[in-house]
Amino acid sequence: MARLAVVAAGGTGGHLFPAQALAEALIGRGWRIVLATDERGAAFADKFPAQERIALSASTARAGDPVGMARAGITILRGVLQARRAFRRLDPAVVVGFGGYPSLPALLAALGQKRPTVVHEQNAVLGRVNRFLAPRVDRVACAFPTLERAPPQVKRAAVVVGNPVRPEIRALFDQAYAPPADGAPLHVLVTGGSQGARLLSELVPEAMARLPEALRLRLHVQQQTRADSMEFASRVYADAVIKAEVAPFFRDMAGRLGAAHLVIGRAGASTCCELAVAGRPSILVPLKIAADDHQRFNAKLLADVGAAAVALEDELTTDSLAGALNSLLRDPDRLGRMAASARSVAQPQAAERLADLVEQTAQTR
Repeated sequence: MARLAVVAAGGTGGHLFPAQALAEALIGRGWRIVLATDERGAAFADKFPAQERIALSASTARAGDPVGMARAGITILRGVLQARRAFRRLDPAVVVGFGGYPSLPALLAALGQKRPTVVHEQNAVLGRVNRFLAPRVDRVACAFPTLERAPPQVKRAAVVVGNPVRPEIRALFDQAYAPPADGAPLHVLVTGGSQGARLLSELVPEAMARLPEALRLRLHVQQQTRADSMEFASRVYADAVIKAEVAPFFRDMAGRLGAAHLVIGRAGASTCCELAVAGRPSILVPLKIAADDHQRFNAKLLADVGAAAVALEDELTTDSLAGALNSLLRDPDRLGRMAASARSVAQPQAAERLADLVEQTAQTR
């Protein structure tokens, strides 16, 4: 019978999407996959290619809340017992965790049963759960060449594999970036607004509206925005005579990314890695309240090679963003250089490289 891997992930799409890419790579090599997640993770897992899903109890609590921490500890212990029972039945060859509290019970159970274990960190800063697990598991894989908040021994042993991206995004790596021709439409994609603050949802349209008329008439903007900001954004674009499509969610993100001359968005791990693989220039606005300021560290991957302009929230204004847009959109040669720089730090084979590491770890059993 084919070997079985338990993939433990959940909480957000940021954890589940890379886990799904690994699962698909392992299935292509003949593995069977079981997904261990919690209730929140199940909402993102409708297309996850697992032969079975294990629902594990998981929880978190704020530091300084002893009652909440005690309750979370009891919940996590219940999840560990659930995972132990499932693992005795399934006998997985390896357990792979992707961070977030839903992965904690599965990894603790695997460690207690002395099963081969791997964790993958998507961000440039080691998350709290992975920070706890990393010194204890067999192998640590990471997406970025820097791994902040990691113990020295973990940094030395970590294997940089990149962040697995969806196949349709991976396909963009093989498509050359075409800078905008003189007088041709300028395609700008704005992401990260559907669940975020009003900052991008409302400040970006206002900045676009301040561009010179010659640029505004060439703009084709596609903006993902908060539902309660859609009317405002649409009105600003219309008043500025800018062609714009505004929606809370875009399904064909790969197609839109492939057509974009410039991307404006947050600096989540998946966003940064997808921009690198797609080879697209960007303006990144790291989320100020992100844990351990990890989005700012994520953005450094692209900023350090000149692939992205980074604007911190406290420094971002309508005028400063308008100035950055005016400078970039008037300079197709610079956009082309930024695109090439983004592609230079891409890891298009991340899913396969992570699958290699998982198979190597499983062989230690």
